Amino acid sequence: MVEGSMTQGAGQGPEVERTATVRDFRVPAYVHETAPYAATGTHTGDAAPPSEEEHEEPLPEGYTPTQRDLPVIRRGDTVQVAVDPEPVPVQQPARGQGPLFVVGDVHGYLDELLAALREKGLIDAAGQWCAGTSRLWFLGDFTDRGPDGIGVIDLVMRLSAEAAAAGGYCKALMGNHELLLLGAKRFGDTPVNSGAGTATFQAAWLLNGGQKTDMDRLQDHHLQWMARLDALEAVDGHLLVHSDTTTYLDYGRSIEEVNDTVRETLTRNDAEEVWDLFRKFTKRFSFRDEGGADAVRSLLDTYGGTRIVHGHSPIPYLLGEVGSEDGEDDTRTAVEGPHVYADGLAIAMDGGVTMAGKLLVQQLPLDA
Repeated sequence: MVEGSMTQGAGQGPEVERTATVRDFRVPAYVHETAPYAATGTHTGDAAPPSEEEHEEPLPEGYTPTQRDLPVIRRGDTVQVAVDPEPVPVQQPARGQGPLFVVGDVHGYLDELLAALREKGLIDAAGQWCAGTSRLWFLGDFTDRGPDGIGVIDLVMRLSAEAAAAGGYCKALMGNHELLLLGAKRFGDTPVNSGAGTATFQAAWLLNGGQKTDMDRLQDHHLQWMARLDALEAVDGHLLVHSDTTTYLDYGRSIEEVNDTVRETLTRNDAEEVWDLFRKFTKRFSFRDEGGADAVRSLLDTYGGTRIVHGHSPIPYLLGEVGSEDGEDDTRTAVEGPHVYADGLAIAMDGGVTMAGKLLVQQLPLDA
């Protein structure tokens, strides 16, 4: 079993008033107030950015995130899911390590995260770790789109310390939105070559749901924590990654090599290198279609494990249930849990909380 280390510490940030709205992938209004699309240099033509009412086609493997990293969801296309608030105590073993849990993309939805962790018996009513020697892995994407990304990071950092004190652990992986936030903070409007013209981290961050309240509250210890996150880990035969892509193979032939390469890239603080890293972490859908199982096997054969567990791509997209032309067909299955696919070799954990789906917390192993 290969597991990385994580710096512990920090308390929970200030509370942010929440509004009960349907979550989606719309661009915040302030994008057009502070960083007009045409002025950022992120688009090679004179056309305006894609309308918020348009659907975009599934992203190609070579996609460069100079626009939104997922198609926009209309409110009528969202998947509504009710969450059972009844907590379930975690069964602890008589000795040794406790059960393993994974958490999908949170994207700033702190209240939903707290509710999901309580439901699984990992935290108590006060938000404190109560799961003893249990092990908890977050699969990345803590900020952007939702209202309290910094509060989410503060919670994960605090739970890391509390879980370690109880004999368990709480750890996290690097998501593309961590790279995006790091880049926006470090490089701002510094031009980078996106592969489709000139782009900036600041413009990409705003376009993909960056929240000014997160940027205002971002502190050095948050940046240091994000920059040290691992890109992938193997735990109990599960290969944990953020993105459903094979581009991890570009950074090394072992878990240790990939994680070291990613950290060294961030340490060099070169805007072009970090953009390329962000671009590759933003690719998706490699495991979904024909040849998807072979793509999963290429990662498992290289890094070990019998199954891959990822976030990044919302389950409704993997199921092909969002963005169809037929707007009248509302027979989609609500997201109730993880999606097992690619010949049973892949487990998708992004339940689509930003589109009124479900923030998933799942104990592993999971039956196919």
